Amino acid sequence: MLDLDVNREAVAPRDAATLVLVRDTPSGLEVFCVERHEKSGFMGGALVFPGGKLDLADQAAEWTRLTSAPRPTRTPVASDDAMLRALLIAACRESLEEAAILPVEGELRHAELLELRARAAAKTASLASLLTQRGLRLDLGALRVFARWITPIAEGRRFDTRFVMAAAPAGQPGAHDERETVSSFWARPADVLARFDAGEVQLAPPTHRTLDLLRGCATAAAALAWCEEQDLSPICPRLVPQGDTMALALPGDPEHEVREARVAGTSRFVLRGERWLPEASPRP
Repeated sequence: MLDLDVNREAVAPRDAATLVLVRDTPSGLEVFCVERHEKSGFMGGALVFPGGKLDLADQAAEWTRLTSAPRPTRTPVASDDAMLRALLIAACRESLEEAAILPVEGELRHAELLELRARAAAKTASLASLLTQRGLRLDLGALRVFARWITPIAEGRRFDTRFVMAAAPAGQPGAHDERETVSSFWARPADVLARFDAGEVQLAPPTHRTLDLLRGCATAAAALAWCEEQDLSPICPRLVPQGDTMALALPGDPEHEVREARVAGTSRFVLRGERWLPEASPRP
């Protein structure tokens, strides 16, 4: 799932954004997950949240009038306000592409979202122009940045990903695109983790850790409030040997150069078979 080589020369990570969508149900908080196509170049076959790399179009000047103001973050996660806006736009665009969910000021129903996605995918019109035609703006103020994960240096394809959360708008149940993603569903975080524990699905370490922390939130409001409390300092796992396998050590682990933990939970993920499992460091 990750192409790691401890001897690989580091490449610069590309800016990216992921949108974690949450909703309230009678059985508790649910998150929206998509399954990436097995032939996808990155994270193929894994369950992920909608997301992807920043595009040049996400930085176009016209977006200023087509978005609400982003919420300021306690710790900077971008070089300036314009880049923060662009990253949140990227999160929304990827959500439309992979999940058919789009936070806007106003109302968009499922059928309209599918049409928007199809037109944007066919490149008959840009997302910005499609929103302009409908008199809509992206509701960036509804998004909350809660984490920043940077792909390990040992990985060939690296991304500097800002993890963002939003409550799914009413009337937007979501749907995968059947190209990059082959299935999608809403589920409680604990249920997704149970499927991982049973060996039914694959989860990358950032996805696993996000689900693990979210299972302590009972409602969407609680999850959004939780976002405001998170450390936004970069989390860049370090590949280290562990016995006859390897581990990804997180900040705060004894074998990571950053001594302070930046996310709650175990300090590393250890490769067991083909899965990265959360474990405590064997070193004191």
